[in-house]
Amino acid sequence: MSKEIISSRQGVLIILMHFIGSLVMVGTDISAKQNVWISVILSLAMSLPVLLIYSKLLTLYPGKNLFDIAIEIFGNIFGKAIALLFILYSFHLGCLVIRNFSEYINVVSLPETPQPISIYFLGLLCIWMCKAGIEVLGRWVSLITPILLFILAVAIILSLTEAHYINLLPVMYDGVKPILITSFSFLAFPFLEVVVVTMLFDSFKHGSKAFRAFFISAAIGSLIMVLVLVRNVLVLGSENINQVFFPSMLAVKTINIGVFLQRIEVAVSIVFIFGAFVKISICLMAASVGTAKVFNLDSSKYLVAPLGFLMMSMASILYGNIMEMFDWASNIYQYYALPFQIIIPAVILISAQIKIKVQSKKHKAAAGK
Repeated sequence: MSKEIISSRQGVLIILMHFIGSLVMVGTDISAKQNVWISVILSLAMSLPVLLIYSKLLTLYPGKNLFDIAIEIFGNIFGKAIALLFILYSFHLGCLVIRNFSEYINVVSLPETPQPISIYFLGLLCIWMCKAGIEVLGRWVSLITPILLFILAVAIILSLTEAHYINLLPVMYDGVKPILITSFSFLAFPFLEVVVVTMLFDSFKHGSKAFRAFFISAAIGSLIMVLVLVRNVLVLGSENINQVFFPSMLAVKTINIGVFLQRIEVAVSIVFIFGAFVKISICLMAASVGTAKVFNLDSSKYLVAPLGFLMMSMASILYGNIMEMFDWASNIYQYYALPFQIIIPAVILISAQIKIKVQSKKHKAAAGK
């Protein structure tokens, strides 16, 4: 397969955009209520050991992605079986994100438009980007991310004109349990979904600096997440947040400064849609790369279109309605994602370290003879 390379900066921005692609879904059914900012900080702290697992794996096997590492450690049969599990996860995650954003577009902007139109419009763009390659994605993200962050910052600042600071009180009134429940939910979604990026990490120019890239992206992403969620609480109140599907968009809709600054939710929607575009592209790219590894194909780009269309078709039938989507996201997803995000990577790392120690002892014994 031809090797594409992206810089460390592009890698950080891709991971950050992957994070931003989840923000539109974050904020509904929050157990922590006004203490949600504490949950985000705890989620960041809990994610660091897992991010260290990812980066340690990538450091032990420089120039290789998660699929390569699994196959090298466990061999063709078991290694490819593990690779297949990650392929299914990245494929399913792509389907989930496509459906999330088709529901978002349907509810917020185009309620009369048939949902498959938004699904296939976004999916076709992702197929085009994946065929162009991760280098093109890296350059595009470098260009667009500063603009999107600026739009988010402006929207947050302007929303504060409608803020009611009493909404952040009382602190920890319901105890620690709701905060921990929300932290666990945020850990799986969106913090540890970055595991999908490790399936493409062989393209990063400085793979040895993996933890630095993960940490910077997670820190910036968690800061944005805190600002967005606190803004939502300040503007809408914690009780109202749990009663609407997309509180971030409702909070932005309250901005009304004179007759010249209204309806800026359109600009914020663009931020979320671009984030989804990057996230879906990464998921599709990872599924294509993994499938090519499993079947020993020379290039993954031949697989992008068929997998992309399959992903779009699957997204269309995932849920019966938006209520099912939010029920899955709030109550099931964190348990479903746990093996892919923590358990299997931890097993791979332990196995890698054992294999390296055994090989080191063999080399020493051979040298002693």
